[in-house]
Amino acid sequence: MSADPPSNAEQMAAPSYRLAALDQDFLLGDSMRGVRFLMEYAKAEEALRAWGVRSTIVVFGSARIGETGDPVHARWYDAARAFGRLASERGGALSGEPGQPRDNVIATGGGPGIMGAANRGAHDVGAPSIGFNITLPHEQEPNPWSTPALTFRFHYFAMRKMHLAMRANALVVFPGGFGTFDELFEILTLRQTDKAPPIPIVLFDEAYWRSVINFDELERQGMIAPRDLNLFQFAEDAESVWSCLLAHGLKPHHSIE
Repeated sequence: MSADPPSNAEQMAAPSYRLAALDQDFLLGDSMRGVRFLMEYAKAEEALRAWGVRSTIVVFGSARIGETGDPVHARWYDAARAFGRLASERGGALSGEPGQPRDNVIATGGGPGIMGAANRGAHDVGAPSIGFNITLPHEQEPNPWSTPALTFRFHYFAMRKMHLAMRANALVVFPGGFGTFDELFEILTLRQTDKAPPIPIVLFDEAYWRSVINFDELERQGMIAPRDLNLFQFAEDAESVWSCLLAHGLKPHHSIE
């Protein structure tokens, strides 16, 4: 009699035998960093295309601001919510008939505070809105008002920033801290260097922004050109934000070039 063939159990169980697409250890290894970066781009891109999102209005602002408590913070929150409502009603986010694109869809960082307020405003009128969340050491959960199918979680800040910027028809920045500054100056730098289209940028509450950033001193010291001060405007309520965006080039129901 011939001997039984040796078992191939070890080969079948070896990590090298796993299908590459199903091998989490492999996919999360250093050599696959570029692939993971591409996957973060492609996953969000596919979902946004499926929903017909052609262009966005990006809203930044602090995650630490609530609708109650400090009356100044509450005013900022209420204004962000009001802006999310009116931009969704007037900008084209609701015109999502089959085969028709959606324009000027509210997009935020997906977290609480001002971000949640803007998503909530869109939700108030039944419009879709986007939440580009990020995995942090102290977990930041998505707010409950962004559209579930358009609520994304990123590992890479760079890819998150790319998705925030690439469809933006406009940027509205409410008071915030380091994270808000980071996103604001990212877009301002892209505009200053003509690496992004000439989109309108509005800072909400001029007194706040002038108290924390001395823009005029940057110009006086030669750190920026005088014309760079024209890259952004100020506004004090939701209606004036919308009017300012329109006055500086925003077109409802109109996509980025």
